[in-house]
Amino acid sequence: MVDAVTGLLGIEWIDGRSIRFLLGGGAEDEEELPEDDGDGDDVDEPEPETEDLVSEYGVSKDDIMELIGTEIAKMHLVDIVHGDLTTSNMMLRHPSSTKTSKTDLMLIDFGLSYTSTLVEDKAVDLYVLERAFASTHPESEALFASVLKAYQTRMGSEWKAVGRRLDEVRMRGRKRSMVG
Repeated sequence: MVDAVTGLLGIEWIDGRSIRFLLGGGAEDEEELPEDDGDGDDVDEPEPETEDLVSEYGVSKDDIMELIGTEIAKMHLVDIVHGDLTTSNMMLRHPSSTKTSKTDLMLIDFGLSYTSTLVEDKAVDLYVLERAFASTHPESEALFASVLKAYQTRMGSEWKAVGRRLDEVRMRGRKRSMVG
């Protein structure tokens, strides 16, 4: 919340984890070093599997991908382009922190966001996320496909133009990586 007239900025603490962390990609600002478990030995306990981390939130990876696609579509339908869609800029609110025990996905860090009605800008937003998935979460093609499926469902008739443009953006990206 921003009130420019009074100079008031409201922020909210999100009790949860980044999608990057929950999918096993780690996160820049989350502690990577093992913590001392207090038992006096130097043997570290294994990290929990990503499925264990996700199930603690009462959802599956497929549920998370659906939430991601739906939230991005809601944003694009009101002509907001994020500008930096990565799994680090998505937080899953822990269900124990809400009165409804519902797991919510929160998009964060809108520092590069802007408003645009252009299909190109929305397609580039999706392409940035696709590249982030590929670089941060190896073997994630199926996960991103689930994001696009949920996005398509929520976008309705507007998906056709965005989907076509996404294919064009992908082709430009491939040409750029081949040429240098």
